[in-house]
Amino acid sequence: YFDTMTHDSTIVSLDESNEYLTAMYLFDETELNRYIRENEEQRLVAGLVYIDNYDEALDSIEDVKRSLLVALIDRKVNKYFTEIDALVRKIENDKYFVVFKNQYLGKLREDRFSIIEDVKTVKVGNEMAVTLSIGIGVGGDSYTKNYEYARMAIDLALGRGGDQVVVRDNEDVTYYGGKTNKQVERNNRVKARVKAHALREVIESREHVIIMGHSISDVDSLGAAIGVYCAARVLGKKAQIVLNEVTSSLRPLVEGFSEEKGYPADLFIKSEEAILLTNRDTLVMVVDVNRPSYTECPELLKRTDTVCVFDHHRQSSEVIENPVLSYIEPYASSACEMVAEILQYITDSVKLRPEEADAMYAGLMIDTNNFISKTGVRTFEAAAFLKKSGADITRVRLKLRDDMQTYKARAEAVKNASVEGAYAYAECPSEGLESPTVVGAQVANELLNITGVEASFVFTVVKGVIYVSARSYDSMNVQLVMERLGGGGHSTM
Repeated sequence: YFDTMTHDSTIVSLDESNEYLTAMYLFDETELNRYIRENEEQRLVAGLVYIDNYDEALDSIEDVKRSLLVALIDRKVNKYFTEIDALVRKIENDKYFVVFKNQYLGKLREDRFSIIEDVKTVKVGNEMAVTLSIGIGVGGDSYTKNYEYARMAIDLALGRGGDQVVVRDNEDVTYYGGKTNKQVERNNRVKARVKAHALREVIESREHVIIMGHSISDVDSLGAAIGVYCAARVLGKKAQIVLNEVTSSLRPLVEGFSEEKGYPADLFIKSEEAILLTNRDTLVMVVDVNRPSYTECPELLKRTDTVCVFDHHRQSSEVIENPVLSYIEPYASSACEMVAEILQYITDSVKLRPEEADAMYAGLMIDTNNFISKTGVRTFEAAAFLKKSGADITRVRLKLRDDMQTYKARAEAVKNASVEGAYAYAECPSEGLESPTVVGAQVANELLNITGVEASFVFTVVKGVIYVSARSYDSMNVQLVMERLGGGGHSTM
């Protein structure tokens, strides 16, 4: 074939030694590429802009200035987006819908969405700065898909505490802002009451409740689970708690729920047992965690359609999908605070036993570091409710004491800590400790007591795996650091 093609050809002259021929084609694709790029740039991007603290900001100023504040915010939002040829429409008092071309998204990203900082400068006598949350949807194959992505993005932004931008590009999620932790304290309990009534309906519609927190369960996770168990008991439903590992800090509390005290022998169950018990008629209640991979038994989430989530951690892009009820409140100090509020509305006569009130009070204490961090008005109201329900502070304190070895390990870690600028670093020994990760967290808290330290990072090596615990004051958001390492948590822990 080759010979016949080249034989007697005037175009191709080949020596006897040449065995192959190279052909090269040139196409002019400039125009095609220009059209591809133009098509990409002309695609529409959907955005939702929400004012986080609209009501609170308006309440803090006199009536005559309210319309002025709203007008100034309107102007800022409109000016920012119309500069990139966007269409901006106000859909509610505190909500805007924006549409713009994909070619301008890069410009906004470079600018790191300066509107979220700019809007804080609006001052007409309002005590608190106005903050925005923005959700952007892009990369979908239709307008509706982009809008759906924008909805998911704004939910994520609000679930992480607001004052930030979340861009969802198909499956990729990017965060901007949210570096400070000056969150709005919500004193309004309407949301808690609504969620309590909704939870009651869900519990009543199911035969059986399985409650689970996060793996390597802590006191807040256990306390919240006990609170939900009390709600199920009042409504006449059997409830069980998934608890795979009882750490040294949990043992004194768990021992209080023995058969002698009148609790069922199968109140605490392991993952294997929970999987066998879970079916379509089971409610799986997730507390103190909102990432499926962090739960005690992720498998349970696939075995039922009825999942409820109660948590106070900021959301990440990994979320529990399609829960029938989701109550994620980053402003709350702890899951125990949220559940204590819910219990007050679930029926008129929730009676807590002393050990149940103790467990919830302990969770409240641990997560607020003895009421010194993330403590709001509602935290003290929840503590007052638990005290009235029979929590004994001395009894709780005795249950939360450490053994000598743990105390020494903590002292050793603090002794060898190093401070560089505003950051403190320490390695926590794990040998001979039953719960080294808990000790690591305690060390991180301890290091914040040193003058000049804004954030602390503590490393604990357990069976070849490095666990990192981070803590900070409001001036820094350590969650952003931990997310880059594949972790999560709250803004200050």
